Amino acid sequence: MMTAETFEAYWSLPVLQANFFVCLHLLGALVLGLLVGYERSYHGRAAGMRTYGLLCMATAALTVMGAYSHFWYGGNAGGAFAAADVSRVMQGILTGVGFLCAGVIMKEGFSISGLTTAASLWAAAVIGVLVGVGMYAAAMALAVLCTVCMVWMSQLESRLPSRPGVAVMLRFASGVMPQEVELMAFARARGYAIANATITVALRSEICTWNFIAIEDNHKLAKSLSAFGAAWKTFPGVQDFELGYARN
Repeated sequence: MMTAETFEAYWSLPVLQANFFVCLHLLGALVLGLLVGYERSYHGRAAGMRTYGLLCMATAALTVMGAYSHFWYGGNAGGAFAAADVSRVMQGILTGVGFLCAGVIMKEGFSISGLTTAASLWAAAVIGVLVGVGMYAAAMALAVLCTVCMVWMSQLESRLPSRPGVAVMLRFASGVMPQEVELMAFARARGYAIANATITVALRSEICTWNFIAIEDNHKLAKSLSAFGAAWKTFPGVQDFELGYARN
């Protein structure tokens, strides 16, 4: 029978203390996740500060909440709710959400999008799990931290130093076959370094096409995207070009 004492148990001092320590773990995980994510963001990767921060927080919440299982359901985890194996329910939920998250990640050319959306979906599932076991304060804290991470971290990320990547497609005139060394020297003179592992070369009907990612290597020499594109127009034999910021 549900009584006032049953509802009060969810906000009792021991339960609130448990939620407080869970919140401390979430803050620590967020800071460390953002730190690792900045390294990826600095190198122009798609998974940046927000993605790492969200995932680090969500996984920390799942891990630490298990240590406070005796406070689940307002401290009544050993009662009627103990019939279900909650840990297996969590595993099934997060596995299913993982498949859903994979559906929102899109790859177009050298750019990948949807990683932060996928991470936020996974974090939302963890918030639901926290609410489900009655750790309401921790669930609210995780929801607020996730919102802060998604709204304001992108602004912070844009102001921090970074090395953006530019996806470049060069189509040369018929019969022109440029050398890799020449392309690298041309890009380096304009503040960019061509990533070797991203180079692809195609030849169709004597028309040679190069695709690669150029990473900003010298901020003082690096030009804007339009200026960098105009520079490639002066490279001998270039007939057409296409540039766009790449996050991979």
